[in-house]
Amino acid sequence: MAGGEPRKFDPKFRGPIHNRHCTDVICCVIFIVVILGYIALGVVAWVHGDPRKVIYPTDSYGQFCGQRDTLNENKTILFYFNILKCASPLVLINLQCPTTQLCVSKCPDRFATYIDVQASYRYRPDQWNYFRQFCKPGFNNPRKSVAQVLRDEDCPSMIIPSRPFLKRCFPDFSTKNGVLTVANQTTFKDGRGKTRNVTDLREAANGINNVLDARSVGMKIFEDYAISWYWILIHTPIILIVFLKGIWHCYWEYDHLKGIPGSDLTVYDIGFQTDFKVYLQLRQTWLAFMIILCSVEVIIILMLIFLRNRIRIAIALLKEGSSFLATSGEPVYKVMANQALCKYANLTCDPETFNTTNVTKLCPGAQCTFAFYGGESLYHKYIFIFQLANAFVFLWLVNFAIALGQCTLAGAFASYYWAYRKPADIPLWPLFSSFGRAIRYHTGSLAFGALILAIVQLIRVILEYLDHKLKGTQNSFTRFLLCCLKCCFWCLEKFLKFINRNAYIMIAIYGKNFCTSAKEAFFLLMRNVVRVAVLDKVTDFLLFLGKILVAGGIGVLAFFFFTQRIPVFAQEVPMLNYYWVPLLTVIIGSYLVAHGFFSVYAMCVDTLFLCFCEDLERNDGSTAKPYFMSASLHRILGKKKLSPKKAMG
Repeated sequence: MAGGEPRKFDPKFRGPIHNRHCTDVICCVIFIVVILGYIALGVVAWVHGDPRKVIYPTDSYGQFCGQRDTLNENKTILFYFNILKCASPLVLINLQCPTTQLCVSKCPDRFATYIDVQASYRYRPDQWNYFRQFCKPGFNNPRKSVAQVLRDEDCPSMIIPSRPFLKRCFPDFSTKNGVLTVANQTTFKDGRGKTRNVTDLREAANGINNVLDARSVGMKIFEDYAISWYWILIHTPIILIVFLKGIWHCYWEYDHLKGIPGSDLTVYDIGFQTDFKVYLQLRQTWLAFMIILCSVEVIIILMLIFLRNRIRIAIALLKEGSSFLATSGEPVYKVMANQALCKYANLTCDPETFNTTNVTKLCPGAQCTFAFYGGESLYHKYIFIFQLANAFVFLWLVNFAIALGQCTLAGAFASYYWAYRKPADIPLWPLFSSFGRAIRYHTGSLAFGALILAIVQLIRVILEYLDHKLKGTQNSFTRFLLCCLKCCFWCLEKFLKFINRNAYIMIAIYGKNFCTSAKEAFFLLMRNVVRVAVLDKVTDFLLFLGKILVAGGIGVLAFFFFTQRIPVFAQEVPMLNYYWVPLLTVIIGSYLVAHGFFSVYAMCVDTLFLCFCEDLERNDGSTAKPYFMSASLHRILGKKKLSPKKAMG
């Protein structure tokens, strides 16, 4: 049968079974080994990595500009020998400008070329003394030929009026009568006999900005967090205090109603009432409120702890950024080429002998630039593979955490549905019991489902990376094929998420392995395909509206606060570079919290729907085979209990 065999009546079935065994053990062992390897990879990255390079500039010799107790202590700004080379599109690929970079104490404030300075150094020594501060340290030989100086890159071929920006020298652009100028000039000499337009400098500056934009925004975001983080966090303890008071009040009401006639009735017993005060006379109502507030309290406390640690680390990095330890280890240099087809690109090189090799002939304009400290170890040699492994394991762990949460919730909701007398037949602590079963018996199955999804997601990441790299290509067939692959894997990921979600529900109920559970869930859904299509879309839309409402409401309040439009707090709001930084943090955080809560509702709907479909297959509503569904769901479906005679016949 294409849709599988329908479930048959089992008088002993009462929801999630308790007699289970471990499933997908091999995958569980592999998952544990991968986690241990992930921890080891983190240790290796911590030992070999250097987070200072993310924010602070380094010269071509690997020295940090402004580093204490070094020759660059008073040289806090990075100067580019030939900033025109930064206009190359390869800047985005290598995240490095293919020209010599030097730490200087100040940026140049005039136009000058090495040819002109060398020709006049005998009667204008002041010009030479000014120009050579932008040459390599220790170079003071104006009689050396221009060709040799430029070949050995002892000095830049030109300097242009610049100003420091993000600790780097950028051309001092200005606009005069709508025309772009540098020091009131629209053209300049490039030091190699050509006259160039200042728009070439703008393209070069944009090339650097493409690399530095994320760092620039990141630094300012950290600065905004350093100023406003306590305003974000100060509201959290207030919320915690309010919730604590709410928990105490709920407990007081719960205890106060003890012994009052009728207070032990359940919401199910009294049914739907238009007067909400009726529900407030039930102990069950206050118990539910207390449980919800306790859950929210715990979640906020955990978020506060983790968020505080992350922000404190970020602030510490900013405040202690100038307190560097001396750099140690062997510097490694790599070839930075202007041409995309240079076969020597990213290979190691020796800056002392680089200009005498064939690399400069085969790849004109290539530079031997500092890459990192520590020598060409296995870590640096295979760093791309490590990054790929890091991304894959991260995706696997995230999907496993989601799977564990879904399986736990499914077990708890299934315990509710398959209780014939609600809530009397619901087992004690259904959520903790379901979590224990999932961890003890089904870690391997959950890891297996998460592994399949992580592989597809990693392929999608690789396809996005290839698409970004091939954006400039003219091969239409390649782009079409890539677009088709992206579309197919997007659909595959959505399908696998749907199958996995329902497979976890079947695992929580029957305790079988992942493949069997996925197959049974799929066949059950196919036998109810019309109901699935309607329920899935309607539920998603309603939950999405709820999340948008929560995030939007919190976002509006945060906007009025950070834009000083709430008079009570107007004087207390700090001055920010970007007020949208904390605003977006609050909105995104609110949406994520709302998403977390509403995802519980979504899992509840999916679990109850599968249970409902099985209920219709197992039972017929007769006295011998009664439905387990609630009376309200029973009425909505228009089902009527069969008489014993009809049931028999």
